[in-house]
Amino acid sequence: METFDQDFPMDIWISFSSFFDRYREFAKSDNLLLRERALKILEIAEAHPTLETGLQSKKELDELMPQIDLVLEDLFSEILQKNEIKIATIPFGNLVLQSTQRFRNIVKAAGETFTPAITNLEEDQYYIMGCSIILNHYYGYSIDFKRPFHYNIPDASGIMRYYRILYNADFVQIEKTDLALDITDDEVGELLDSFEDITVWKKYFPPNSYIFKGVVIANMFDATTDVSLSEFKTSLLQYDKTQSNFIERFQDIFRAIFNLPEIRIGFSNYNEEDQVFERVPFKDIDSYILNDRFSEECKEALCCGSYENLFGKSTYFTISDVEKYQTMMPDEKFYQNLEHQGIQSAIIAPIEGEGKLLGVLEIVSPNKRELNSINAHKLQDVMPYLVDSVLRSKVKSENELELIIQEECTSIHGSVYWKFRQEAKRFMRAKVEGMPASFREIVFDNVYPLYGQIDIKGSSEARNAAIQKDLKLQLSEISKILDRGIESDCLPIYEQLKFRIDKFIDEVTNQLEVDSEQKILSFIKKDIIPLFEHLKKKYSDLEILINQYYDQLDVEFKMVYKHRKNYDESVMLINKKMADLLDTKQVEAQQLYPHYFERFKTDGVEHNMYIGESITKEDSFNKIYLKNLRLWQLQVMCEMENAYYQLKQDLPAKLDVASMILVFNSSLSVRFRMDEKRFDVDGTYNARYEVVKKRVDKANIKGTEERITKEGKLTIVYSQRSDELEYLRYVKFLQSKKYLGKEVEILELEDLQGVTGLKALRINILYHPDKTKKEFYNYEDLMKELA
Repeated sequence: METFDQDFPMDIWISFSSFFDRYREFAKSDNLLLRERALKILEIAEAHPTLETGLQSKKELDELMPQIDLVLEDLFSEILQKNEIKIATIPFGNLVLQSTQRFRNIVKAAGETFTPAITNLEEDQYYIMGCSIILNHYYGYSIDFKRPFHYNIPDASGIMRYYRILYNADFVQIEKTDLALDITDDEVGELLDSFEDITVWKKYFPPNSYIFKGVVIANMFDATTDVSLSEFKTSLLQYDKTQSNFIERFQDIFRAIFNLPEIRIGFSNYNEEDQVFERVPFKDIDSYILNDRFSEECKEALCCGSYENLFGKSTYFTISDVEKYQTMMPDEKFYQNLEHQGIQSAIIAPIEGEGKLLGVLEIVSPNKRELNSINAHKLQDVMPYLVDSVLRSKVKSENELELIIQEECTSIHGSVYWKFRQEAKRFMRAKVEGMPASFREIVFDNVYPLYGQIDIKGSSEARNAAIQKDLKLQLSEISKILDRGIESDCLPIYEQLKFRIDKFIDEVTNQLEVDSEQKILSFIKKDIIPLFEHLKKKYSDLEILINQYYDQLDVEFKMVYKHRKNYDESVMLINKKMADLLDTKQVEAQQLYPHYFERFKTDGVEHNMYIGESITKEDSFNKIYLKNLRLWQLQVMCEMENAYYQLKQDLPAKLDVASMILVFNSSLSVRFRMDEKRFDVDGTYNARYEVVKKRVDKANIKGTEERITKEGKLTIVYSQRSDELEYLRYVKFLQSKKYLGKEVEILELEDLQGVTGLKALRINILYHPDKTKKEFYNYEDLMKELA
């Protein structure tokens, strides 16, 4: 047909044969009016036989349109012209033979140049739909290829309306041509498995191999709300904050749902931690509650009624006439803010998920009464999808914040995490707005530091001793093999290698130099291993000895790793035990008052704590919390000492530890160093604290060679008399609790570089190795008990 350009399995003939057959039945009716009407239509059939045999040209259609109107008159009765949306057409085509007045009005409102077209039908699907008509009508297969089809037609306001099409094919006949193939059950099965393969369909249904005779009747209804909701869901699922037109599409969907062309959509996030509304940190998303502000306290941003509805009743709040409310309550900033933005009616709706307020949806209009408590009910269909999307967005946003913080700052303690989140939000906002973005340094002012360590005494000497033993053992084993080699084959080179090994053993025994280990391992690799490979091939008895030597070597390090392994495992076990205990106790301490905490594993465990108002973000800090944390620290150090000495008897290497805390009298500022990914004190004066912290455990008691830290003792380093008095009170209390013994020393320290006047309290720690017995030991007694 001239009006049908695309491939189609049927040759389209517009025919009214089925209509005439129906009227021939009516011509026999006892109903006089029905019979007269039928005879009148049949006169048209006799006068214009092509209406029955079929028409294919536009010219013929135009010439016979008056007669066609009469034939279709009963289907398009006058009384339903303004109610029904109906057209007579051909399958899945845009040709309109007849339509109701309502359809014509809808098309007219769309504009003179607008032509209705099915929007969601692709060319291949269009062909397959034609094949499905043949299978159903001609072959009698009950195959459901139906899917909803739509006309998208804008209304006079520019809002896109969606009309769903329901086809009536009662007035259709399908006939075979010589091109048609007979279809078997097996071929139908192949077709059912080949919906995406148009070549299979064209193989069994060549173009124009069947004849379509008739007219289809398409009834339509306005499905704008349903389609808009579907698009709304799809948009939320596909939302990408980088799409500049997302909010426009989103707004268009809401305009279609509410059928209001001028409404605008805004959002505000709810920050539960700070109890404020915040702008969504994505481009082009407005907040009419906040207007030009980034955030504001909820009670300040809302009026009493809207606050009660959102937070008290968990329901929406409508303002149908902003001007009227503003006149009634002139001091309410909420209405002033809306009126200032030209908003005259609004709906403010809570977005809630998992029992919590997540944010606020803002629908606003420049027109009075357009938004009201009646059309606000439309939100019931929208909110479930919006809540799901916001929950996903919250998770995604949290992950992005976490990623920024991890990339910029590494792992952050929970007590200061809020500050990093705050800065990460600012960082994200700047990036979205296209501003230069850099993560600023985080500073906490006026905080009090606490430092403590439980250090493995003589760790360097113990490590060196372990290395010496392993090297001597390895060299001795090599020496034994060389002795046997000399017995088998007395070559001078063997004696020279033996001489070098003896020299190495003497060197390691007397003093382990920095490069001793490397020199010995290099010698073994270069001179000994090649010799051993030679000896293994030459002497079978030496092969056994050499293999036994290799069996003693560590697989990874290729050296004897016995005593050092004991040392390394002991240090690892000590650090793990101390760190785990400290972490567990820290959780409890945070409940007393929030503070910053970090710990490090070295040869022992050290920890930093900072407490102050700038960390807590609350106006609640009092020095009583500092004193409480100082007492807690002393107690925990004693418990860590006890935990260590309960562990000591099970360690591969027997080591001792010594504990120390450093008292700093003044508050200071700490800054997060972005390059080092850690906190450090800020300012020249405060740097004195860091100097003392790094050097004090190596300091000696004034006038002696004795270190200030000692096993079995808790050392408290300070500089002010007031600190001494405060800690003596704590010591007295812990003595009563059997944490500390009665030996209390007050000592002066040798001057450190740039630091003078330091003092120390040193108190013996009481140990209770067996918690089931009420016995306490000083260090000397404990050593006897463990011996």
